[in-house]
Amino acid sequence: MGEGLTPLEEMNFNGNRVLMKIDYLFPTGSYKDRGATVLISKTRELGIKKVVEDSSGNAGSAIAAYCARGGIRCEIYVPETTSLGKLVQIQAYGATLRRIEGSRERTAEAAMEVASRVYYASHCWNPFFLHGTKTFAFEIWEQMGWKVPDVVILPVGHGTLFLGTYLGFKELREAGMVKRIPRLVGVQSTFCAPLHQAFREGWKETRPIKKSVRLETEKETLAEGIAIANPVRGRQILAAVRETDGDVLAVTEREIVAAMKEMGRRGHFIEPTSAATVAGLKKYLKHIKKGVIVSTMTGMGLKAAGKINHS
Repeated sequence: MGEGLTPLEEMNFNGNRVLMKIDYLFPTGSYKDRGATVLISKTRELGIKKVVEDSSGNAGSAIAAYCARGGIRCEIYVPETTSLGKLVQIQAYGATLRRIEGSRERTAEAAMEVASRVYYASHCWNPFFLHGTKTFAFEIWEQMGWKVPDVVILPVGHGTLFLGTYLGFKELREAGMVKRIPRLVGVQSTFCAPLHQAFREGWKETRPIKKSVRLETEKETLAEGIAIANPVRGRQILAAVRETDGDVLAVTEREIVAAMKEMGRRGHFIEPTSAATVAGLKKYLKHIKKGVIVSTMTGMGLKAAGKINHS
């Protein structure tokens, strides 16, 4: 559907030059289209007629859209707290929507039960999705004149963009096209930061964050796209961070809201998960200012307009 090769816009943050990949310009309004187009194309090639997926919203929208385009029926499971804009979008593509009471993890469990008899088009588990998100790395390399940046700063929940970026640069290195993989820095919300905790503690794997731990107040993070208490690929994400001498940062809700408002004044209406990345970028720049840095805005603000309006 015309996806790919999103703009790489130069921006200035407190005197620091940063290149921002504008991935909210994809057909469904988020970078998840990178993975969905590859995964659903493969699904159609295999002759599969129906799929199931669980999502906090954006992946569900992407899978639903590409299934609609490919003539494949799909059932999308989402937490009941998912932003209304994402729910409407999923239904607009003709998908069957299942709203699950409880946590994001309970939503995944409900989908997994169905996946015992229906093909699981999971953006977390299915490897074809990662082989779509790796195009993020390929495009950066091309747009920078066949060079790689020093640092790439990304949101990380289940790590589909993070690991896809790692995979893309790794393949470029193995092909002899580049000499190194950039330092990869992940960003999480302090309300739900299992990867941040694991990295700081030196663990090889994440440990599930209990609700009582990830809540600072009675509400959960606005950045619903990265509110993953137990990332299924946590071990791989942590390994990629350490291999590239990277880092995992955590940002507060106040920092997320401030970044969201700042980007609006720059002409970019982004959802809170995207704003968390910008907040992480600004935090990183306070300590390290050398090198070429690339970051991204992953989802448009219209997807979470209700939550943004109340923030």
